[in-house]
Formats: sequence, C-alpha cells, structure tokens
Amino acid sequence: MAENKIMLPRASCPEEVGVSSREIARFMQHIKDGNIRFHSFMVIRHGKVAAECYFAPYNADTPHQMYSVSKSVTSTAVGLCVQEGLLSVEDRIVDIFPDYIPDNADARLYKLQVKHLLTMTSGKNVSFMEDKTKNDWITSFLNAPWYNEPGAEFRYVNENIYMLCAIVHRVTGQTVREYLEPRLFAPLGIDTPQWETDAYNVEAGGWGIFLKTEDLAKLMLMYHQGGVFNGQRILNEEWVKTATSKVVDNSNNMGRDSSNGYGYCFWQNPFANSYRADGMFTQQGIVFSDYDALFICTAGISCEDNARTAIWPFFPRAFFDENALHADTSFDGLDDLLKNAVMDTPLPASESVWEQRLEGTVIRLRKNVLLNLVGFPVSMLPLAVVYMACDKAGNIDNIEFSFREKECSMTWTEGYEKNTVICGMDGHYRYGTMRLGQLNYTVCCSAYWNKVNQLIVDVRPVNTIGKRRLSFTFSLNDRVVMKPSSEPPVAEIAANLAEGVPGMFKNKALVYIAQQALYLLPSIVEPKHRGKIIRKK
Repeated sequence: MAENKIMLPRASCPEEVGVSSREIARFMQHIKDGNIRFHSFMVIRHGKVAAECYFAPYNADTPHQMYSVSKSVTSTAVGLCVQEGLLSVEDRIVDIFPDYIPDNADARLYKLQVKHLLTMTSGKNVSFMEDKTKNDWITSFLNAPWYNEPGAEFRYVNENIYMLCAIVHRVTGQTVREYLEPRLFAPLGIDTPQWETDAYNVEAGGWGIFLKTEDLAKLMLMYHQGGVFNGQRILNEEWVKTATSKVVDNSNNMGRDSSNGYGYCFWQNPFANSYRADGMFTQQGIVFSDYDALFICTAGISCEDNARTAIWPFFPRAFFDENALHADTSFDGLDDLLKNAVMDTPLPASESVWEQRLEGTVIRLRKNVLLNLVGFPVSMLPLAVVYMACDKAGNIDNIEFSFREKECSMTWTEGYEKNTVICGMDGHYRYGTMRLGQLNYTVCCSAYWNKVNQLIVDVRPVNTIGKRRLSFTFSLNDRVVMKPSSEPPVAEIAANLAEGVPGMFKNKALVYIAQQALYLLPSIVEPKHRGKIIRKK
C-alpha cells in the first residue's frame, strides 16, 4: 500500500498553543541526567504538534513495537464491530465459539462475555510464560485455569485481548487489519501496520502491533476528540466515552499509576480526566482532557512507573493558558535540543590481526539445550522482543565476518532464516534490514575491537525497544566464546517483572518461587555460547 501522507498540523513554536518550551527543555535534561531511555516523544495541544523529538537512531518514519498499546487498537476494532451491529459487549463467548466448547465445560464459561475480555475481568488466568508456538491459542485460553467468576475481579491477562481479535475475525470474516484498513487506518493516515499473529493469521491482540509515534498520536487524538478525526466521525462517541472511563475497579493491581481504574483497554491516570493507552517498556499515549493536550512517547524503559514519574513533573505543568499573562515560558535552544537528540553513539574501532584470520571462515556454535527446551533460544532480537512470538527466532549460528575499511559485515543464520548486516567501525552506524521470526526489522549496526581478540557487535532493530550486543572472544586454537547481552538489560526486566508477581498469584509460596525464578533469569537466558572457527573449503 502507498504511504499515507495525512499529517497532524504543526505549531510554529510550542508557545503558539500554550506549551512551555522551557518545561520541555527541562524534561529533556531530566531524562538525560537520569539516563532514561526514551526513543521519541510528541507533545500535542489544541490539535497541533507543539514539539516532537526522536533520539537517533530512532526516527519519525520507522514504526516502533508498541506492546500493549495493541490492546487499545483491538478495543477500537471491537467498538467498530459494535457500531456496525456485528457484536455486542454482552455477547457470550460460548455463542461466538460454539465449536470450541466441550460438553463438560465449567459453568463459569457460560457467563463469560465480550465485556469481561475488554475489562480484564474474564476470570481466566493464562500464564505469562505460555508457549506461543502452540497452534491453537483459543483452546489454550478456554482450557486455562479460572481465578474467579467472570466480572468479579480485575487481572491483567494478555490473552483476553487476543480472544477479542479472534472474535473480530469470526464476526467479520476478515483479519483485524483488513477490517480496520478502511474504517480506522486510512481515515487517520496510518499505513497498514505490521502485527504479530498466531499460526492462523489472527492478530495477537494484546501485543505485537508496530506503529509510528505520529500514528499513536492520531489514534489518541481521535479518542480525545470524541471519536472524530480530521472532521470525520470514526467511532461512536458513546463507545469512546465508556472505553476511556473507569469501567472496572483495578485497585488490586500493582503500581501507583495502574490502579486508578480501567476501561476498554485504556488506563486511568492518577489525576482527574486523564487516561492513556499503555505498552510495556513505556509506549504511551497520554490524554490530558482538561488541558486539551496529549503526550505521546516510545521508549525502552523497563519500569513504566519510573518513566511516568519522569513525565508527571513536567506534563501537565508545561501547559498554560496562552491568553493570560505568564512568566517567560520560552527557551531559545529547544529546536537544537529536539533535532540533535541521540540515543547512543557507537565507538570507533582500531584494527586487529583477527580480521585477517576470520576471513573465509564460519563460526559454528553449540546449541544451548536448556534454552531450546524452554523455547527461548538466543536470537539477534532481545528476549523482550521475542518472548511472546508465535514464530520464535533463535539459535544464532553459521556466523561469518568480512572486514573492509572502517566497517565489517556479519552473516548468520537462525533456523531457516539467514541475514547479513553491515557494521560501522568508524564511530558511525550502518543501516540495513533483517528478517527474523517472519517479521521485518530495520537495523543500525556497529562493531569494535574491545581487545585484540574480542569483537563487540551491536545490532539495534530500531522498530523495537532494545539492542542486542554480541561479544566474541577468539582463541588461537580456533575456539570462540560468544556472550550475548541486551538493552534494556534482562536483569532490569526480570527485577521489574518480579515486583508484579504478587498481583498474579495469591499463594505466597508461588509468589516466592516465581520471583526467585525471575531473579535467575539473566544467567539462564543469556549464557555463554561456545563454538569453533572452521575454514570454508
């Protein structure tokens, strides 16, 4: 499909729409001082973009992995189905999927309705470590244990929203993307997004969509404007009002910002008339209704509460009444800050005698038996990117290096997929593409010699939240040790997951076991891999 060019209008400066340049600059200094990994942000007021920033190598044109922001898109699809009379939130799951219901089904299944899926009150408790390579996710959901009656208790379970995508498939006869193309994506000027699916091409629903920062801004602006975008009615105003309000109490949930109420896949913020679409690692679409303003961001921040703690002191404080007298709000250097923001800069590299030794060779690595048993073989994609994928990439092998002036190429295989990337060795990235797990990624890559015999390769898929680092240590006996690491660090991710475990289990013993397992996760999922250098014939 041709690129859709509908763009949000831009203000000539933040102050034109009552946004303080000085507060934006202070926010940027705050996140720089704290090394808080925002990838982009956009500030919108009165329907105009007041400021936007992309931390290189992230940019405005590359879609970004959105994690649970996908839920808000799925909810929108359900709202459109309701609007068109294809569905009701009171419809029972047993009536939509009669072919999946066993004769001896639990009585609670007959009470389960679409609204329970939308509000995370299904009563079903699918493990967050569920193996997504299994073929039938509907059966997996229906067979999952119950934790309560439908509608009785909020519990954040991703698969509730997958079931909504399966429902949209069934009632429309289309994929969710096909259904949304003329109804949402085209009117908002969003190119049909990449979205992870199950084995039957049903979108994951609760995760897996890739959107540009401005795409998310358009979606949230449409909600803020009561379902209208660019003068066109997209979604019923009543649905918008309900979806973005407190439909269920979630005060039992962990986190200061995640216990103020939940609608139809939208969270209430800890102050009045504010809600958000929210994705793991801080993909956020925040609406400040009282200020006619939005804050949109993408990021790679493991602890979302910490990220919002960085946002709240500056927004909504940055919004002022432009018709009233105020102290100076401007900051002359803001444009330079916004245009020159950088995520990181690669190191320049000296040469090594190993460059010549590696030419014409292939590195074969031993598979890690444990990681393959648990379904998480090491990939060029960080674990956080692949852990809920249907088609898991992994088992990096058959590695070939070729060196030339100021750069090197790295070729490798993962299963049936083979990729080659060019790595800058002069302090600058090289850009390219790779395909893993049947998804396409734009990558920026660099490499340097940390020691004479130790090569560090950094590959950042800029569609995602992180970076993969591979450290290769070569020995004269043709042995090699490859140590993977990632950004955000797995230890940081595990620590944040461990904090949320008490909300998943009531049994204290299970909570303890799960937390201890998570603390061991880094040493398990990113072990050293040993292999051999073989000269090609």
